[in-house]
Amino acid sequence: MSWKAIHRWLGLTVGCLAVVLGVTGAVLTIDPVQQAWQAPAAPGDLPVATLVERVTRTVPTAEEIRHLPSGAIVVFSFAGDQPQATYVDPADGRVLSAWQASSLPRWVKNLHRSLLMGDAGRWGAAGVALAMALVCISALVLLLRRMGGWRRLAARVRGSLAQRIHVVAGRVVLAVLCLTSLTALTMSASTLGLVVLDSRTEPDVLSVVSGQPALRGEQLVTMQNLAVKDLRKLNFPGTTDPEDTWKVTTAQGQGWIDRYSGQMLVWQDATVAQRVNHLAVVLHTGEASWPWAVVLGCVGASVLLFWLSGVVLWWQARRLEPHITGNAPLAQADVLIYVASEGGSTWGFAQTLQDALSQVGHRVHTSALENFQTTAATRQVFVLAATYGEGQAPAHASHALEHIAKLKANAVPVTVLGFGDRQFPTFCAFAETLDQKLRALGWLSLLPLECIHQQSGQQFALWGVALAQALGEPLVLEHAPRVPPATALTLIARQDYSSGAGPATAILRFAWPAQSLGARLRGHGLARFAAGDLVGILPPGSAVPRYYSLASGQEDGFLEICARQMAGGLCSTHLLGLKMGDSITAFIRSNPGFALPRTRRPVLLIGAGTGVAPLAGFIRRNDRHRPMHLYFGGRDPARDFYFGPDIQHWLVEGRLTTLHTAFSRVPEGGGYVQDALRRDAESLRDWMMRGALVRVCGGRAMAQGVAEALDAVLAPLQLSVAKLKASERYAEDVF
Repeated sequence: MSWKAIHRWLGLTVGCLAVVLGVTGAVLTIDPVQQAWQAPAAPGDLPVATLVERVTRTVPTAEEIRHLPSGAIVVFSFAGDQPQATYVDPADGRVLSAWQASSLPRWVKNLHRSLLMGDAGRWGAAGVALAMALVCISALVLLLRRMGGWRRLAARVRGSLAQRIHVVAGRVVLAVLCLTSLTALTMSASTLGLVVLDSRTEPDVLSVVSGQPALRGEQLVTMQNLAVKDLRKLNFPGTTDPEDTWKVTTAQGQGWIDRYSGQMLVWQDATVAQRVNHLAVVLHTGEASWPWAVVLGCVGASVLLFWLSGVVLWWQARRLEPHITGNAPLAQADVLIYVASEGGSTWGFAQTLQDALSQVGHRVHTSALENFQTTAATRQVFVLAATYGEGQAPAHASHALEHIAKLKANAVPVTVLGFGDRQFPTFCAFAETLDQKLRALGWLSLLPLECIHQQSGQQFALWGVALAQALGEPLVLEHAPRVPPATALTLIARQDYSSGAGPATAILRFAWPAQSLGARLRGHGLARFAAGDLVGILPPGSAVPRYYSLASGQEDGFLEICARQMAGGLCSTHLLGLKMGDSITAFIRSNPGFALPRTRRPVLLIGAGTGVAPLAGFIRRNDRHRPMHLYFGGRDPARDFYFGPDIQHWLVEGRLTTLHTAFSRVPEGGGYVQDALRRDAESLRDWMMRGALVRVCGGRAMAQGVAEALDAVLAPLQLSVAKLKASERYAEDVF
């Protein structure tokens, strides 16, 4: 079973009980806070002898002094026939107020410790604690996978509101939550008798009556040498039993003292189990420190938040589960499609491929990759494989390679199609590994490995053209991806650029409707976004979204893109034809690989044409004035210097450190942006030596030219674009 399955099903099934224990635990942390307010803590270096003298002076009938973990001193005594317990001030022995073990209803404790079901409930509570420990461990594994390892653990969290709540809250409280689970297990082990704290019997010792008067507590040498910080409990000898002894309990053990001679009669060291159990109690309850109790209370209450957001995430994932239609029986299918997908989106491409193959007469069976096999009827096999995390297989296909390695290769071609995101160094790494494994095992291939960037429908269609040619069949792949819930955005501003001989272009600014918290938790409304993320726009009459890089973030209060008219472009025609107040249908897709981390390192921004849009968004939110250097490439500054006035304004404000432009269609314009990079080689090397990050956005040819220019410029530093990508300093957003 995968870590994801462990986390999901334990969280959903045991989560309700964990919420009960978490909330009641949060309520119980009120006690340590209340104790801290009611009584001052005793100075740690105060001799116990002094404390005894002060107590016996104000409470002559004292029978026991207890030093609470909070530091307060409680004295047990009798007033006539009535037992009483009072706080005393260790400074002078003055009685402060009555003491109660807890001011909370007893049933709250019983609910927390035993679910109001006695011993059976204690076993149940221990089981919940064990489940919570497993949930915490699995959560840590999943968190590291999602964020890309320890180094990116503090990076910005993307996704729906429920995802961000779940991940961010987990990042903050996971360690404490795991600690409370482990300490609860430790305490349960002793409560349930699984661990015996002390198997020794109490010694039968008596004071030796010598005819001398009994010593007072402050006269005992042991008390004079013992500090209050080490004291847990001191029992006075009974007034009616001349052979009774003093009994002192400390963190190190307990001892019995002769009341006449003051000699230690017997000393028993605390056992290891007692010490561990005491530490677990202190850590689990917060009794020793009220600030720690407050932390525990907040963590306990957060269990409810985790459970609610987890249920929402599970419900959202259920809606996206694959449902392949028209699946032929395995034994009868001449084409098999196997899928490896973490988020479920790759199954949509499999459905498109299956439908297209079925329409030209094939019988197609689609299944998960871990079910890989061929039959006598199989003529072609296609594997659609996404990559997860740092190059791993999706969770459900984690053992697929081992399974395939056990099979004997035959003459059936197995073609691999990878899915991934070029922003990550491990782009389509699992698909590459799988393809290499298949070839090494002797499996043939109808087509070489192809990798699809960011679920591009256009790339998938091109691969379909190659497939149709290879099969010799009229195959057409028109993929309409399953898109998340979309939101209507209203155009509130636009800035048009003169087209001249080139295509028309406009910067479009939109507003989105407000959504309630409940609607956002259910995944409705526009997801949170930042500059560099993508907005998917559904043009009228089409189910295929077109993606645009965002030039603004949520904090800016508007959504802004830069759209250029594409020849025959359905979406660009729709966008450039919008009038003020018109609406579009859109959703957000995060682009975490392109986002800028929170750092003071310099940033090198390189963009051409409309590719400057996300870079403008980065500069706009550069409130901390980190060093940013922009290289912008265009054709004519009078026609396509997009965001030009804004960029000049940001330069004056200090949000942008330097601006370098290159215009290829005007005399003395400076050529192309890669030419500007070569001219500034010395400055570039200086910035890179200081750890600069690089973000490139524009056309694929421009990005290739920039990479070649930088490779040449950085060669003296033994650096290259490939090395920068591997260290996550270089990212591209190309189109």
